[in-house]
Amino acid sequence: MQFWTRKSLWLALSASWLLLTLLGVFPLLRLAVSPRPQPAAPQGWPCWLDAALLRSFSQPEEPLEDAPQPPQAPHGASCSWGICFDASRCRGTGLKVFVHTAAGPTSEMHRRILASLEGSHYHTRSLGEACLLLLLLSPDAPAGRCDPDPHHWDGGRNHLVIRLHPDPCPQASQLGQAMVAEANPRADTFRPGFDVALPLLPKAHPFRGGAPGQLRQHSPHPRAALLALAEEGGRWRMAGTHSSTCPWDGRCEQHLGPEQNSPEDKLPNATFCLIPGHRTEASRFLQALQAGCIPVLLSPRWQLPFSEVIDWTKAAIVADERLLLQVLAALQEMAPARVLALRQQTQFLWDAYFSSVEKVIHTMLEIIQDRILGASAHPSLLWNSPPGALLALSTFSRNPQAFPFYHLQQGSRPEDRFSALIWVGASSQPPLKLIEAVASSQHCAQILVLWNSEKPLPFRWPETTVPMTVMEGHRKVSDRFFPYSTISTDAILSLDAHSSLSTSEVDFAFVVWQSFPERMVGFLTWNHFWVEAEGGWGYTAEMANEFSMVLTAAAFYHRYYHTLFTHSLPTAMRTLVDEAPACVDVLMNFLVAAVTKLPPIKVPYGKQHQETAPLAPTVPGSGSRPQAPHQDCINQMAAEFGHMPLVSSRLRLDPVLFKDPVSVQRKKYRSLEKP
Repeated sequence: MQFWTRKSLWLALSASWLLLTLLGVFPLLRLAVSPRPQPAAPQGWPCWLDAALLRSFSQPEEPLEDAPQPPQAPHGASCSWGICFDASRCRGTGLKVFVHTAAGPTSEMHRRILASLEGSHYHTRSLGEACLLLLLLSPDAPAGRCDPDPHHWDGGRNHLVIRLHPDPCPQASQLGQAMVAEANPRADTFRPGFDVALPLLPKAHPFRGGAPGQLRQHSPHPRAALLALAEEGGRWRMAGTHSSTCPWDGRCEQHLGPEQNSPEDKLPNATFCLIPGHRTEASRFLQALQAGCIPVLLSPRWQLPFSEVIDWTKAAIVADERLLLQVLAALQEMAPARVLALRQQTQFLWDAYFSSVEKVIHTMLEIIQDRILGASAHPSLLWNSPPGALLALSTFSRNPQAFPFYHLQQGSRPEDRFSALIWVGASSQPPLKLIEAVASSQHCAQILVLWNSEKPLPFRWPETTVPMTVMEGHRKVSDRFFPYSTISTDAILSLDAHSSLSTSEVDFAFVVWQSFPERMVGFLTWNHFWVEAEGGWGYTAEMANEFSMVLTAAAFYHRYYHTLFTHSLPTAMRTLVDEAPACVDVLMNFLVAAVTKLPPIKVPYGKQHQETAPLAPTVPGSGSRPQAPHQDCINQMAAEFGHMPLVSSRLRLDPVLFKDPVSVQRKKYRSLEKP
């Protein structure tokens, strides 16, 4: 009996095998599971997010049988970084960029790019000092014209050609050994590690600052569409969350039902943005990033921007346009936590590298600087985690733990010591009592006195248990934020000679700073506000619940901000605070807020000290009414930054146990208790 049962089962399996062969199912299975070994994924393209859901997809690197063979790279295909670029010319001074004078017509975008290059700290006006010569091909030049024939061309060696016009140049062989920074380059002509992929910038892209990202909530709005498809003419076609088919005609058997078109000036309000792999839709990529809409790229035929350093697997998805139904099913089944992580990364990348022409150009130069530095370049974490590589200078450190904003990710904690930096101005008296109070702190490692007064140094200084150093300044307020090599700790307590603090106040503020090392922690606060009638910003020192700045006359912050202040801020900003010394507090708060996107933290300050503290701003724009935007520093700084970075807060941290009915000897911050 068992014999006949086994024989019947075998006959049924044989019949099924023959039937499947006749129906042609096995070719489909070969498409899903290719017998050929898969090569490594192309540089910069995201891998599949969920192999279980996308197991039937063709891999992006798998050659498509019906796709044309890509043409050979027409320009300098044998060029690489070590062959066609002489990095030895950059030794000593590092990367220095000389920009060739443009010939012919120039557009507004052309002028913005030149201004961004000239505003970079890598720019030089000396041809002999430069190790990288840059040539910008005008976007308004006729298609097909490539005339890179400046002086000292040398076959293109150590040259970088920026090409932003969308039409490819058929005479690209004239570029020789030059690197090419091209908008939306094709993957078959792009030379990884040598060329630089740029985004396709719209004509109205802002020069500096840029609009913030549009993601305002952790989950899609109930009325938000699931999908948005980039169409010709700059429009987005929206599909509802309950759609079960692909959202465009001619590709699916069924129609979506209710659809709507979004005009060009309106960002897509959707979770996923489907972008075809054609050059005409490439400009939609930046729109998707700004809107917090996860880009779903339907073809790997063009290189993603800055893919050499940006890990696009954390922000974008690559799919095959031939398998649209599977793509839609996979997107609908994606875990909410994964969707949120992708959307948050789009906002970070937009703000860090793409929101303005200046950020795009500076990112391009920073990539080339990383190639020159080699092992000393930015690690991937600094490129792909806030605040980004443009604000995490490799000249400061290449160890993420050295920066104030990576302690949480690295599982580390700031050291338990600080350095006190006391500024002595022209009319200040020697801060003898202040030195005694600060030196008594258990966390104080050293005291640095920056003497900028014309008065002679005192003959005697207080005796302290910590080392004290007196340094001669240059009579400039910006000197107080210079990255002095004498500073031996990560934490800096910035003080003015007229400040008055108790040891308990210093200890408590430092403990608070250790929990928030990326922020400024201070005692005295100002607040900014907008005056609609005058069209400008103002700021006030009036005591209120809300604040957005803390005074550097008594504040803790990380020493890295001295490096940023000196080497990252435009020279015009540092000159402004030297001419208007009270503006230095505004500028330092602008800098920290622009990096962290967070407000400062206020700690309690004794009433007995507030009478001697200079609370009121002494520059135009103080009080409750601001001056005209061109007359005060806060508006000049907002214009220079391209936006208002300050963030308001109502948080004040106080010791919890200082008012408990315990003995005075048991209280940790005894002097903070009000009489």
